[in-house]
Amino acid sequence: MINLNRLSMFVAVVEAGSFTAAADTLGVTKAVVSVNIKQLEQELGVALLTRSTRRLALTGAGEGFYAECARLLREAEAAVDQARSGQDTLSGSLRVTATVDYGNRIVAPALAAFARRHPALRVSYQASSAHADLIGDRLDLAIRVGALADSSYRATPIGEFKLLMVASPALLAAHGAPRTPQALAAMPWLANRPGRSDHWRLSDSKGREHALRVAPVAHADTASALLAFAEAGCGVAALPDWLLDAPLAQGVLQQVLPSYALPPQPVFAVYPGTRHVSAKVRRFIDFLRAPERP
Repeated sequence: MINLNRLSMFVAVVEAGSFTAAADTLGVTKAVVSVNIKQLEQELGVALLTRSTRRLALTGAGEGFYAECARLLREAEAAVDQARSGQDTLSGSLRVTATVDYGNRIVAPALAAFARRHPALRVSYQASSAHADLIGDRLDLAIRVGALADSSYRATPIGEFKLLMVASPALLAAHGAPRTPQALAAMPWLANRPGRSDHWRLSDSKGREHALRVAPVAHADTASALLAFAEAGCGVAALPDWLLDAPLAQGVLQQVLPSYALPPQPVFAVYPGTRHVSAKVRRFIDFLRAPERP
């Protein structure tokens, strides 16, 4: 039977990029790691790694084996967490990723508070505009905003937020404050991605829907960048309410057509579809859902 410790060492070597770095991570010597990898390869009858003085790389067999090992170790860790779920103490590691702006503003502070509550838990946070491969990158949880693409991952709704249409006083002075969706559509707009923010649906105070087709004059891949463009007077932007408290209070931006509303944006917790969802993942999801966190 294959020793799970050897699988763990193999995964550590792949993710650390070297025997030395893996040994440091695991708290053992380089020789122990090297011996265990050699024994693993002998037991399997295949080479998993190619070694040179400058680099370490996976063989073809090693690539497929690494993916399965990462999945197996995740399942084992989740099963252990499940068995310990009645205990209040969380341990091990919790690896979370989120989009840049929402993650840095909302998720990272929540993760820090969660870590303070569970000092035996090691947390890791990764912010990225691109959607990560949770299995390949050994991430436990991703926080996503907006509609989700189809995938094999599991998703749990954890909340929502509003998008507000805003513009700078200078832009409104130059173009006039719009009073109808048609007038708003004629103004210069800012978008978060080419081809993805040209069409909007507005709801008025009576619940009637209005189609809004706009022509963006600039694009950016983060909400904070769009905020900077909007504050500079480049165009109208639809921005999340959690980013606008200070700009609106200071008068740097003004809400446009406040009697019309954009659809609320859902927030999801996304995690691998394993048989056992670890206690740390379940409890952090619950923590994010809580309206108030000490």
